[in-house]
Amino acid sequence: MAKSLMKDKKIAIIGGGIAGASIALYLSEIGLQVELFEKGTSLVNGPPICHLHAGGNLYREIPDQQCVTLLKESIEALRLYPDSVDYRPTVIAVPQQDTGEPLALLPRLNLLQAEYQKLIDQDNQNQVLGKVSDYYQLFELEELQRLALLDEVKVPKTAQEWMIPFAKHVDLSLLKYPVVLVQEFGWNVFRLGATAALSLEKNTSCQIHLNTKVIKIDQNKQQKWQVTFAKDSIQESVEFDYLINAAGFKTGEIDDLAGFHRQRLVEFKAAYVTKWQGTNGLWPEVIFHGERGTPEGMAQFTPYANNFVQLHGMTDQITLFDNGLVATSENSSQPQLDSQFLRKIDTGWLEQEVIDRGERAIAHLSRYIPTFKQATVEGKPLFGAQQIPGEDANLRAAGVSFENNNYARCEIVKASSVLTCADALTEKLAEIGLLDKHLVGGRLFPITHSLSDEEITERSELYTQQRGYPIALAYRNIKQS
Repeated sequence: MAKSLMKDKKIAIIGGGIAGASIALYLSEIGLQVELFEKGTSLVNGPPICHLHAGGNLYREIPDQQCVTLLKESIEALRLYPDSVDYRPTVIAVPQQDTGEPLALLPRLNLLQAEYQKLIDQDNQNQVLGKVSDYYQLFELEELQRLALLDEVKVPKTAQEWMIPFAKHVDLSLLKYPVVLVQEFGWNVFRLGATAALSLEKNTSCQIHLNTKVIKIDQNKQQKWQVTFAKDSIQESVEFDYLINAAGFKTGEIDDLAGFHRQRLVEFKAAYVTKWQGTNGLWPEVIFHGERGTPEGMAQFTPYANNFVQLHGMTDQITLFDNGLVATSENSSQPQLDSQFLRKIDTGWLEQEVIDRGERAIAHLSRYIPTFKQATVEGKPLFGAQQIPGEDANLRAAGVSFENNNYARCEIVKASSVLTCADALTEKLAEIGLLDKHLVGGRLFPITHSLSDEEITERSELYTQQRGYPIALAYRNIKQS
């Protein structure tokens, strides 16, 4: 297909979250004409992304194949968005009261280490998680006790240096051994949004519609889609050759407008922003395993710059919510969240809600890090609703699904799945004649990769301020070495 003919084809993407923004970036970089519709004031403003799941070791309950998929997709996402990644490792610890055993993690870790080597063998540029031999390391109690006697290092370089603050501040008697240090990195949602927005703004092949709500979708006899949208009380209709539904937890509403039914779940979650002055060194991320939904649910400690820490506690009183997981009905593809969650999304949290759940999160973590009880809640939570296609609430690796009428829906659960989703879309677009076949799976991002760290930081600062979060969340502790 000649490029001039390609430019005559128009694609609508509904939803400017990580899925919609990344797909718009991908398709517009290869020359397709894209219009992106987002009802909010900026891009990538949804569930609290904070972790690049390069192996999915947080999730003991998911199958190994999903972990292998998450490893591959995380490497791809890191290569696309390198300036949004905090290059520090993650500690996986199993508490004494937990039914799991640390050594039960080893077969999966060894599998992922071997898969990482295979990916590097396929393309040397996939070596973005460090050396294969360093993908994970084990620490016994005796070594941690020795490390606890050392001074914390301002900028850790080795696995042992990263473990010093953990060894000094965690109550080591509460854990089973060994403890695992694995190369799963931090991922900054504000820098993600900044990178995507800056790239799309510089790309003449993409038009972004912010503060815009899609209110009607019709398909004509030529199989083209008529999308009607409203902004500032003004309605407009535009015709498109292909429609991509990337509306996040509202994907079901767009399915309903288009006349398609799809089974899915929606789950509301929140993470809490705290500040803690109790340490002098940079921390790794720390995961204390636990059974989801119980009082002993997983505790997640995610460090940011300037002593800010984001907390998850996978209990119904902290990150999860009673009635926060809902499914579709026979009459609609859109699961219906309770009004209390919609109020949080649409108008904000009550101050007491923030304090109560934030303090519970601090208490949950301070069971393992005793001095963390001195931490304070700092502003509103990072929160949002997450869609999960199908009926399995444990699903973590998911991508794109298609209808016959020039319609696709991107249903990622983890943000790192966006490129897999985009690749599948290019295959479908080529199959129906909307894209030259030689461009299928093309991953050249000259505009995106021309962005400077400084301009990404400046836009990230703006997003934290616009959304009411501490400006420190716009920064990274550790850049790529």
